[in-house]
Amino acid sequence: MSAPPTVSVLGYALLGLLARGDQSGYDLAQGLKDPVSFFWFAQHSQIYPELARLEAARLVRHTVVAQSERPDKKVYSLTPAGQQALESWLEAPAEVPRMRDEVVLKAYSLWLTDPYNGLRLMHEHAEAHAHRLAEYERRLELLLKKDDIHRPDSPWFSVYSVLMRGIGYERSYLEWCRWMVERLEGAGKS
Repeated sequence: MSAPPTVSVLGYALLGLLARGDQSGYDLAQGLKDPVSFFWFAQHSQIYPELARLEAARLVRHTVVAQSERPDKKVYSLTPAGQQALESWLEAPAEVPRMRDEVVLKAYSLWLTDPYNGLRLMHEHAEAHAHRLAEYERRLELLLKKDDIHRPDSPWFSVYSVLMRGIGYERSYLEWCRWMVERLEGAGKS
């Protein structure tokens, strides 16, 4: 028996998208932009080489679909081996992510600069996180109209769960930015 193929996290993201249905490379790229990019980022240029690796490992296959006014396209589907690999990955433990956040790193050394610089930084990031929070909440409002978002065996439940994580994260980050703004404004007055 041969060893199971090594699959990257991007590969598992693609397998997870294909578990929802057959998709072209373009469709997969769109799926990685929205909603996957809210919690996992990949360059567009990484997708097709990763699909080739998944296909070489027999985890996905493609069919060619002829198009009249465009070049033919490949539509990818998950193979039974791909489904099994995805399920095995889902059952394996996951590492606790280590944070890499430049804004937090800057806050760590903020005492070395004029409070105005920190205030500007925190205002910018408060605005960015408020905007992202509003977008997530808008998406949640639309998602709540689906009947099966509370069923753990539904793909919509998975979308709901990661959206709720994103909302919690954005609320927390926004609260921290606003707290920092209050402290830095207070420092400028003293």
